[in-house]
Amino acid sequence: MKLEKLFAVSIAAALAAAATGCRYNKAGAGADGAGAGGAESVDVAGGQEEEPNVDTIVGPAGAVDDGTLASALENGTPFDQNPNMKPVDGADFAPVYFGFDSTTIPSGEIAKIEDVAKDLAANPTHVVIVAGNCDERGSNEYNLSLGENRAIIVRDYLERLGVSANRMQTKSYGEEKPAVTGSGEAVWSKNRRADFELFETK
Repeated sequence: MKLEKLFAVSIAAALAAAATGCRYNKAGAGADGAGAGGAESVDVAGGQEEEPNVDTIVGPAGAVDDGTLASALENGTPFDQNPNMKPVDGADFAPVYFGFDSTTIPSGEIAKIEDVAKDLAANPTHVVIVAGNCDERGSNEYNLSLGENRAIIVRDYLERLGVSANRMQTKSYGEEKPAVTGSGEAVWSKNRRADFELFETK
């Protein structure tokens, strides 16, 4: 009986997490597994594997927002929802594209991540949201998880390049924000991606 109750609670929690639309993670937080297929290992460019974990953005109790970057990082608000932050003008970085059902960063995409790391190194007030996306195939729940894992793997590579974890957040749009509409591999290949959204304090 106890096992049945524990299983029911676990299923209810998983369904509630899947129904939340785009998912955010605070800096350093991971994602859940890849939906119906269970937790999938994600290949980091260096060949390591890790099992991502779910977390949410939660600021410390009593955090005071004084409009500074340090405050924005401390209070845990998503960068794109913080009234004291704005998008960086002219920041238009190329998306990182992925293979079908994959979270492995292709070697040809590494330079794009390095470009973002260079910007963040040269501009200490900049922060980034890495947004994961998928093509239209698969369930919404699966694609939210897959998009989240793609964002996390790119964020982790940025951290390897020296970007502080507290200057990065991740989110997943799943299949909800296609770069190109339609069907077929030419379209799908443009939608399997991680985008970079840069912000700075106003």
